[in-house]
Amino acid sequence: MLYQTQPTSQAPPTKVTFFHIYQEETKKDVAWIERSQFLPSPGMDYRIYGVHNLLFLALFILLTAIASALPGSLPAKTSAVSNSAAQINSNSVLVALLDSRYTELSELVEKAMLLQTLEEAVSKHNITIFAPRNEALERDLDPDFKRFLLEPGNLKSLQNLILFHMIPSRVESRHWPGESKNPAVHTSLCRDAGDEKIQLIEKNGTKLVSITKVIKGDDIIRPDGIIHGIEKLLIPKSVQQDYNNRRSLRETSAVLPEGAPEVDPRTNRLKKPAPPVPLGEPPVLPISDALAPGPSLAPAPAPGPGGPHHHFDGESQVKDFIQTLLHYGGYNEMADILVNLTSLASEMGRLVSEGYVLTVLAPNDEAMAKLTTDQLSEPGAPEQIMYYHMIPEYQTEESMYNAVRRFGKIKYDTLRLPLKVPAEEADGSVKFGLGEGSAYLFDPDIYTDGRISVQGIDGVLFPSEETKDVPRVGSVAKVVSTPRRGKLMEIACTMLGAFGRESHLSSCQ
Repeated sequence: MLYQTQPTSQAPPTKVTFFHIYQEETKKDVAWIERSQFLPSPGMDYRIYGVHNLLFLALFILLTAIASALPGSLPAKTSAVSNSAAQINSNSVLVALLDSRYTELSELVEKAMLLQTLEEAVSKHNITIFAPRNEALERDLDPDFKRFLLEPGNLKSLQNLILFHMIPSRVESRHWPGESKNPAVHTSLCRDAGDEKIQLIEKNGTKLVSITKVIKGDDIIRPDGIIHGIEKLLIPKSVQQDYNNRRSLRETSAVLPEGAPEVDPRTNRLKKPAPPVPLGEPPVLPISDALAPGPSLAPAPAPGPGGPHHHFDGESQVKDFIQTLLHYGGYNEMADILVNLTSLASEMGRLVSEGYVLTVLAPNDEAMAKLTTDQLSEPGAPEQIMYYHMIPEYQTEESMYNAVRRFGKIKYDTLRLPLKVPAEEADGSVKFGLGEGSAYLFDPDIYTDGRISVQGIDGVLFPSEETKDVPRVGSVAKVVSTPRRGKLMEIACTMLGAFGRESHLSSCQ
């Protein structure tokens, strides 16, 4: 047959792919070309198979050529970017810095947003980093200067500070100039440093970077850079100048407020601050100058964190002794007056914090119950009563008993100036006061801590109304001296007196 008719039906292939269709159609075209010839009769009805297959093959070859040509047509800029990114790998000196022991410096690098700048520098050349130790940035650095660097408005100063620790070349320990050679001068990555350079010198066998010592040379070595550990921070002059300008501006724009001078209500004079005393030494001023004004002048000060010298925690000590009174039993009224009725507990805490010592003569509840309303109704009466029971000395039962045994009657100063409380030995104990208003040492050493001593007594003490005997100044009697009579005249007067005749002589009258 000179031609072949197309079959009306054909079973579809089980697995249709681009390669299978191309292979089957190509086989048919080759078989038909071998059997067929061109027909001389143009009017005969015929079909030529394989033409569309040739077009399909040409299209496939064209698409393959275009696909293979695409990678070569990328811009040169894209290739350069990929090559630059490939250089910043896990073995880079920047990655080593972020993962190193120099955590303070790595945090500053991130806060200064310098990662991209350093990546570009590493892609062009090796860098040498002088990394300060963490203590230099954490503890040794001035807090005001560190606060200045971390302020958002001073980002440029922070960047200059960090870049001043890096130079665009590789300098190892073996490249350090010897002691006999001139210092090696390098330019840092800080563009605002101007003519300020980094000098590498060696003195007495110690490698120096400008003025700071190298404590860990060649600490981290990487193909694109090296890190040396240094002792202190390198501060460029430009950053120091920015800090000085900002600090002087802040000082001139604000004035430190100072309190008005205090006036002593007792003397109406200005209070002068006491000179500082060594730790543990007694205060310079007497306790009378440290007392708060009385209730008639001003209320007692509120409890504070402690005295100006902060040598002792008086507030805690006063709380302890009041708790001891409550747990001891029988002294609840005394504790109530100190804490609730008055502010004496706060004032005692302040005095002890400033270094003073106190001995409290604490009346028991039975003695406090004998107080009348008239004795407590006057303004400031509770305070005055308690002041008379506080001795500005540290005394124990043993010390007071030994004193009265040795010296007899003694008098202790009190906080109720200028009154004193008398004490003497009685019945093997210590008796305070005089007459019916006396009280005995009943519960010795209820609380003793070296600063506060509490001694329990069985009565409330009141100052005795002592009147001193003052010699009366009267008229001086005029004494008229009589003339002395002789011995014979006395005998004559005696004889005349026997006869009743002594009136005759004026000398015998």
